[in-house]
Amino acid sequence: MGLFADLWRETQTLVHQEAQLAKAELSQKVSQVASGAGEIAAGGAVLFAGFIVLLFAAVGALELMLDTEHSVWLSPLIVGLVVMIIGYVLLSRGRKQITAEKLTPERTMQSLQRDVRLAKEHAT
Repeated sequence: MGLFADLWRETQTLVHQEAQLAKAELSQKVSQVASGAGEIAAGGAVLFAGFIVLLFAAVGALELMLDTEHSVWLSPLIVGLVVMIIGYVLLSRGRKQITAEKLTPERTMQSLQRDVRLAKEHAT
């Protein structure tokens, strides 16, 4: 009877520890998602700003089609492209942080697999 009581206590302790590990790991993953979402939002805002600058460049270029001075529209065009590249980089970084592989609770899964393996070994 003492063996079953020990097994029950150990099982309860193990389940509690696994739940704590899962909770801690999921909390970490949630903050990672929040960070990625923030970068996506920032990247979207920067891309939008770049798009507006490019629109100003297009307007300037259209106005100057009759004029020979191209420097008036070339500057906003270059600035707009640079801003859009920065926005693209931010979006890419944010997307990489929200991939399914990065969100899986790896340590919890490894620990559960180890526990199952140990339980099978002790059962036989």
